[in-house]
Amino acid sequence: MTVVASGYERRANDLYETEAWATRAFTDRFPVEGMAVWEPAAGNHKMAFALRDAGAQVWTSDIATYDRQHDQLFDFLSDRKDHAVFDCIVTNPPYGKGNREAVRFANRALDRCSGTVALLLTAKFDSGKTRKHLFADNPRYVAKIVLLDRIQWFEGDRLGTEDHAWYVWGPKPLLRTPPRLLYAKKAA
Repeated sequence: MTVVASGYERRANDLYETEAWATRAFTDRFPVEGMAVWEPAAGNHKMAFALRDAGAQVWTSDIATYDRQHDQLFDFLSDRKDHAVFDCIVTNPPYGKGNREAVRFANRALDRCSGTVALLLTAKFDSGKTRKHLFADNPRYVAKIVLLDRIQWFEGDRLGTEDHAWYVWGPKPLLRTPPRLLYAKKAA
């Protein structure tokens, strides 16, 4: 697939709702049943609903309120420490220019959660040399789940214009193992 410009003009706190199939691409490979999961960029809770459908107990937060109330308004990138402890953080974070906000989100998620962290990001996110600390040099990095279909972020008949993948970090391992490369697609 080729990345093409979408022509979409982005705004602050824009809402990108993740289709349920894309969340299932993660939960089918990393079960969350019975886990306490924090979704810190919850938007209108599409991902939270899919996580609940997979059996997770989900706590939602975001920097802004859209059509649904969150458990807490919370700027995930802030230094605030007044949040509960969770087994897992799963989210589609904001990317920002040059993916710099996504890097900050990944760093913060790994600091805030000693369990599983799963971030839905662009498929090339792990290619940046400034992100080596998140992947090649990180013993917690366990898997990349490449989505073979593009996500439809907005209503209508147009698919997204970029490829995406889940990046998954686990608890600190006793022994370093090579990360796994997995693939997922929409159900027919």
